[in-house]
Amino acid sequence: MAKLQRKGAEEARNQLPLLLAAAEKGRTTIITRHGRSIAALVPVGDLGKSSQKSILPLAGSGKGLWGSNSRTTLRRLRDEWND
Repeated sequence: MAKLQRKGAEEARNQLPLLLAAAEKGRTTIITRHGRSIAALVPVGDLGKSSQKSILPLAGSGKGLWGSNSRTTLRRLRDEWND
């Protein structure tokens, strides 16, 4: 797997045709702003290959986490900050 290249937003804007050509060849580019990753320019074929997994299987896994009445628990926790 090729190493990801990182480009600042301004540099990426100025080099967009080159970055698109690199994406056609399978190379991913991370676009940063002030050193923080903001976006990724990825080959279309890689869109479905994301390593990010769905959180749908976790649905309902927190049931009862806040007690039998979550509204009361959250109100109590919020009130702690106001005292």
